[in-house]
Amino acid sequence: MDGGKNSGRRARVAVLLGDPAGIGPEIAVKLLARTQNTAAADVLLIADPNVLAAGERVAATKLDCLKIDTLDALRFEPGRITWWAQPTLAANELRPGEATEAGGRAALRALDAAVEAARQGLVDAIVFAPLNKHALRLAGMTHEDELRFMQERFAVPGFVCEFNITQGLWTSRVTSHVPLRDVAAAITVEGVGEAVDIIDRALKSAGVARPRIAVAGLNPHAGDGGSIGMEEIEIIAPAVEQCRARGVEAQGPYPSDTVFVRAKRGDFDAVVSMYHDQGQIAMKLMGFDQGVTLHGGLPVPVATCASGTAFDIAGKGIANVEGLQQAFSLAARMATPARAA
Repeated sequence: MDGGKNSGRRARVAVLLGDPAGIGPEIAVKLLARTQNTAAADVLLIADPNVLAAGERVAATKLDCLKIDTLDALRFEPGRITWWAQPTLAANELRPGEATEAGGRAALRALDAAVEAARQGLVDAIVFAPLNKHALRLAGMTHEDELRFMQERFAVPGFVCEFNITQGLWTSRVTSHVPLRDVAAAITVEGVGEAVDIIDRALKSAGVARPRIAVAGLNPHAGDGGSIGMEEIEIIAPAVEQCRARGVEAQGPYPSDTVFVRAKRGDFDAVVSMYHDQGQIAMKLMGFDQGVTLHGGLPVPVATCASGTAFDIAGKGIANVEGLQQAFSLAARMATPARAA
């Protein structure tokens, strides 16, 4: 094993099949069957054998893989997929369209294995097909979501955030997978600033020299001068001013029902939303099948498609692979291969 630190080597991307009961296995197989992807990066596929076989059956494709059983045996061959087999599920535990503890266990084990490979510098990015949070929790995940799970595994302190990306427009959010009734209390000057700063850094790493960032308000009409809430005046606007004082091109707060119209028109590179659906609804309307979720704040790029597990069409062979393709392309482009010391 070369240790993954050859000077000048190609980027290495770990690819995971996601929840076994969803569309993940079939679209991941379709993704890796495209030679453009194995030409763009070395691929480490981390997958349960039964889940991979099921994905290949639905996709009607057999992947050319070099199988390994441990990271100690890791090696890559040009244009060929290296498959790190993770036996977790029996064939009779595969239940398409159903969130199960067994499926969550397989998905969680693969995610943990990918983090370990990244921690060792053996891969430079992670791309996973859609996960199901309920299945992950059935399998024992106690975190808010997979991002916080990876944050703990990577031992990353401080703020992390999901970015959603569609048609070149990026979003971050101040709060994420929390009940709507808790959102207002969770918004702070510090939190807004962190959500602005993290997406500013990510856009710069993706090649945008001076990102233009719009910040959405929380309340209707961005509070309407304080008559529909004071969060814009007391929290969001001061946070924007602090960001601008640091040299970040942030603007707002803007009413959330019009800021995405301007962003789609090209006025901004990113929008910072206050809560999950405020940004997600707008982005998915812009291009559901093309959307990408990027997990910001981790040591390596981690990306997935925004379309979800789609249990209702799992196994039918009709799932669209383009969102996962966009995720792979972005992660490979952002990946920074480890260098020899």
